[in-house]
Amino acid sequence: MTLKQLKLHAVKAYISLGLFFYYKKIHVKGQEFVPKTKPVLILSNHQNGLLDPLLIATQSHRFCYYLTRAAVFQKPLISKLLKGLNMLPVYRVRDGWQNISNNNAVFEICRELLKNKEALVIFPEGSHNLNRKVRPLSKGFTRIILDTLETYPDLDFQLLPVGVNYRNPKAFADSMFLNIGKPIPAKHYKSLKKAEAVKALKADVQDQIQILTTHIQDDYNKVVSSLEQEQADFLNPEVINHYLKKGEKRHGFKKRISILHPLKIIFNVLLKIVLLPVYALWRFILQPKIKEAEFTGTFKFAIGITVAPLWILLLFLIIGFSVGWLLAFGTLIGVLILALLAVKL
Repeated sequence: MTLKQLKLHAVKAYISLGLFFYYKKIHVKGQEFVPKTKPVLILSNHQNGLLDPLLIATQSHRFCYYLTRAAVFQKPLISKLLKGLNMLPVYRVRDGWQNISNNNAVFEICRELLKNKEALVIFPEGSHNLNRKVRPLSKGFTRIILDTLETYPDLDFQLLPVGVNYRNPKAFADSMFLNIGKPIPAKHYKSLKKAEAVKALKADVQDQIQILTTHIQDDYNKVVSSLEQEQADFLNPEVINHYLKKGEKRHGFKKRISILHPLKIIFNVLLKIVLLPVYALWRFILQPKIKEAEFTGTFKFAIGITVAPLWILLLFLIIGFSVGWLLAFGTLIGVLILALLAVKL
């Protein structure tokens, strides 16, 4: 195992632990569809900032490479960190026409990764949005597919549609559902002319992702408001989509409210008190600076796996040196139990 692989394993393990303490429940369906050794292009809707790729990374059982918007690579230190985590910058028109040509080198890297039987993750909508709908797909992902087929015509690689679903994507202790669809062999599009292949790829992938996540096409605000009032379970996209098309409420339409929910609220308040400096940092300094609502969950999670552990460690050391290590260890265990109760109930 190389040093980079060892680092990726360590980072993946730490992020998985962080996600365990951040989400009440992570539901995954279709893990058996993820090719274990074949090259695969994972194509997902994009709702929730950096949490979408992190959840795919930890739940897909593959080490993946990610096409990420180039804007986040502007600072050298962050750029080095992201590239070390297998993220590749991709440029959009809003990044300036002069930068679009930089995608040629990135797409060439993508072709080589697929040739080497790696897993590549792309969010073909081209941006993120909290709306519960699959937006029209950009054609950038089709270029990677068709260029790879042209360069390596005998390469058997798969297109894997994925739907990410959240009850409340901005909330701490939320639940989410990673819905993995059946793979589509890329070779199905090899015999088509380029224009036909692009059209077919966009249509087929869009259709599959729409099945895998809640897709509200018309009267968005009105429909969402109605579904929320009826306490619809957005972790059950098959049932929700059936209701939107047929008007029929199948079993599983309404989310279940735990009888322990009042206790969960109490434990959540107690956790905020224990982590008061961390909560204050979020509430009064960082949250007001967030310009895109889609990154609310990302920033909450980032604080949860960086600042919160440092504050808990500081508490541990203060109690240990001033009162005693037995009480310090007891406090540490108590905080962890409180966190689990606040999240998992």
